[in-house]
Amino acid sequence: MASQQNRVELKASVRAPLRGARLVGPADPNEKMEVTITLRRGSQPAAFPSIEQMGSRLPQLRSHLSRESFAATHGARGEDLAKIRAFASQNRLEIVEESAARRSIVLGGTVEAFSDAFAVQLNRYEHPTGNYRGRTGTIQIPAELDGVIEGVFGLDNRAQAMPHFRRRKEAGPGKPRATGTSYTPLEVARAYNFPAGTDGTGQCIAIVELGGGYHTQDLQNYFKGLGITMPKVTAIKVDHGSNKPTNDPNGPDGEVELDIEVAGAIAPAAHICVYFTPNTDQGFLDALTTAIHDTTNKPSIVSISWGGPETSWTQQAMNAFSSACQDGATMGVTVLAASGDNGSSDGDQSGQPTVDFPAASPYVLGCGGTKLIIANNTISSEVAWNELANNEGATGGGVSEVFPRPTFQQSADVPKAPNGFVGRGVPDVAGDADPTTGYNVIVDGQSTVIGGTSAVAPLWSGLLARINQSLKTSVGYLNPLLYSTGVESTLHDITSGTNGAYSSGPGWDPCTGLGTPDGTALLGALGGQPVASKAQASPADPQRR
Repeated sequence: MASQQNRVELKASVRAPLRGARLVGPADPNEKMEVTITLRRGSQPAAFPSIEQMGSRLPQLRSHLSRESFAATHGARGEDLAKIRAFASQNRLEIVEESAARRSIVLGGTVEAFSDAFAVQLNRYEHPTGNYRGRTGTIQIPAELDGVIEGVFGLDNRAQAMPHFRRRKEAGPGKPRATGTSYTPLEVARAYNFPAGTDGTGQCIAIVELGGGYHTQDLQNYFKGLGITMPKVTAIKVDHGSNKPTNDPNGPDGEVELDIEVAGAIAPAAHICVYFTPNTDQGFLDALTTAIHDTTNKPSIVSISWGGPETSWTQQAMNAFSSACQDGATMGVTVLAASGDNGSSDGDQSGQPTVDFPAASPYVLGCGGTKLIIANNTISSEVAWNELANNEGATGGGVSEVFPRPTFQQSADVPKAPNGFVGRGVPDVAGDADPTTGYNVIVDGQSTVIGGTSAVAPLWSGLLARINQSLKTSVGYLNPLLYSTGVESTLHDITSGTNGAYSSGPGWDPCTGLGTPDGTALLGALGGQPVASKAQASPADPQRR
C-alpha cells in the first residue's frame, strides 16, 4: 500500500451524494472494480491548437492531424504511463488497459485496494433511480502525480446521464387519440433541403449509447419500409457494455434505435458504429475517447443523445469530456450532442435555469429542438419546441455556468448565466424534436413516434456525413464557422416560442441557437460557394434501391 503521506487533492474531483440518496453502509471491500485514470497531454498547452486555429477556416483549408500523428504529438507521455504503472504496483492494482492516444489507463482491483490507493471511503447508496457505489469529498493522489493525473473515474458508479428522447403520448383507454403528426427522417431531410446526390458514402458516424440495444430485425424492417438500403451497423463494446436490448420501448432501446434509424435513413451509405458502455461518467468518457481515437473505423462524426444538467457532473468529468472533444477537433471529428428535453431547467430539481452537458462544451455542437410543420415537402411553420404544459418536454437551452463564452459567440448576444457568469450559450443549432411532430421509427418490434433533441443530434450527424462526402473532406470543428456571417445566413432563424426562462428571437437564442438547416445552402457556404436561396428545394432523398 502506498503511503498516505505526501498526498494532494486531485483538482476538481469533489463529489456529493445524489440528492435523495440514502447511505446504506460501506461497499464490499472485496468487490472487484475498474477505474480509468486520465493523464495530461504529451505536448505543452501552448502547443495545442486554439479554437480559432481549429475552426475558423473553411474545411478545405484546414489541416487535421491523423489519429496516429495526434497520439505521437499530443498523447500521454511514456514516462507518465510508467508512473501510473508503478503507482498501480504499489497499491495492489493491475493494469487492465492503457492507451497513449486516449491519454487513459484502466486499473483493476478491489474496493479495499482502490480506497487505500486514493484515500476515499466507498459506500453503498440507495436512490429511487437505482442503487450505486459512491464516494464523497475529493480524491487524494500522490504529490508526485499532481499535474500528471487529470481525472479518476469509476470509483463512483452512479448513473450519470439520461437519454433525451420522448415517445409521443398515446391516448389511454376511453380517451381520444393523441393529436399530432409525424414524419420519416427522409421527409424531414427533404423539408430541410439536404443536398441531393449524397448518401454519406465513405463516412463513419459514431453513436454513443449508455444502455439498451437494437434488434437487427427492427433495423431491417425499418429501412425496408423506407425503401432504402440498410446501412452497415457495427456494435462496439466499451467497459463491458454491449448491445443488450431491454425489450422495453420506453427504456434505452428507444434511444438506441431512434439514433440508428434517423442517422441511417439520412446517410444510408455511411458506416454506423454504436459504442455501448455502462451509464457512468467512466463509461461515458471511455466510449467517447474510444470513438474519437478509433483507428479502425475512423469516425468523422460522433453523435451523443445522452446528458444531464451541469450540476450533476463533477468538474473533473466535464474537463475530461471537453478536452476529449477538443482532441477530436484537431483530428477533424465533429462531436454533436442533444441539448436536453426538459426546457430551461434541464430537469434539475431546483427548477432554476441550467444547461445540459456535454452539449455545453464549446467543442461540441449543441442541438436544440423545434416543432416542425411540413406541407407539400416544405416548411409550413417552425417554432421552438415547448410542450411542457402537456408534460411532453421542451428544448433545452441556456447559458453555461462552467464554460466561459467562447470567442465564436462574442457577437451572438448571449445573455449572462443566472449566476452572472459570462458563459457559453446552448444550443448552437436545432431541428425537429417535438414528439407531436416526431419521427416514425421502429423500437422493439413496435412502430412508434419519437421526438426529443435526441433525434436532432443524429439528424445533423447524417447531414454532416453527406456534406463531408460532397466536400471530400471532414468539416470537423464546425462551431466557429457556423457563427460566421456567410454560414450563419444559411440557417432558418427560429424567432417564435420559448423553453421556459428563455424566448426565441432574431439571431442566436437559448432555445434554438442559430436555427435549423438548409442543407444545400450550408454545403455551398462550407464549400466556399455563394449562399443559395432558402427557398424550399426539390426532394433530396438518399439513394434509393
